[in-house]
Amino acid sequence: MPIAFLRTAFLSGLAFLLPATAQAQQTSSDKEPLRIRVALGPQLVPAYPGADRVSLRPFMEVDLARGESPFPFEAPDESFGFPLARVGTFEIGPALNFEGRRRGSDTAPGIATVGRTLEAGAFVQFYVVEALRLRADVRRGLGGHKAWVGGLSADWVLRDADNWLVSAGPRLTLGGKRLHRAYFGVSAAESAASGLPAFDPGGGAQAVGGTVGFIRQIDQRWSVHGYARYDRLIGDVADSPIVRDYGSRDQISGGLALSYTFRRTRR
Repeated sequence: MPIAFLRTAFLSGLAFLLPATAQAQQTSSDKEPLRIRVALGPQLVPAYPGADRVSLRPFMEVDLARGESPFPFEAPDESFGFPLARVGTFEIGPALNFEGRRRGSDTAPGIATVGRTLEAGAFVQFYVVEALRLRADVRRGLGGHKAWVGGLSADWVLRDADNWLVSAGPRLTLGGKRLHRAYFGVSAAESAASGLPAFDPGGGAQAVGGTVGFIRQIDQRWSVHGYARYDRLIGDVADSPIVRDYGSRDQISGGLALSYTFRRTRR
């Protein structure tokens, strides 16, 4: 199924789910105006896992809040999603991510292409204290690599309501064996065609790193969002001949966006 179709279907469903989610979370303050903050800008991310170059992609965030309540925290580098259910300080919801294509010309002749991938799954997050959030997500590739991928993260958050916010925390990226074979493995046939040694990585930890992010309010409507992230490939994937000769163990990304806040009064 084409990724463009899946993306359109997801976003169309999201248009219905967001109002429903907001309605389900209404309390005694449900007559207060709904605030919707939309941030949009550019970001640079690795063109594909293990790449030595970056790709330009959109950096987008959508947040909801009631009245003058601060917008909920969302890490700038996390997969796209929103909470569908809450139990105390636990939250769970869908997770969506897009992974770039690795073409044959990006590596040695004879190494297989990995198509663009829509990754769909779920996340769970938990606030240990108000300023510390733990999160885990797992996704499955639909098309492209067709493999399992996931991540673990922690974020320490300092903020003054919506006036400013600074966050920082570690990251651990995980991948199944099928994912690592797709991006980092070299089969016997690929070895014969490319001259690279055969390589069969296992699944597990893929990278460790960290992210810092910030939001700065300009006035009641406008704010600036930004982040920077660094990851280091580890384990089997770091020893891949594809990474050694055509990629990089160091993975860097970052983005900058401008946001606008809308207010919708309940009638």
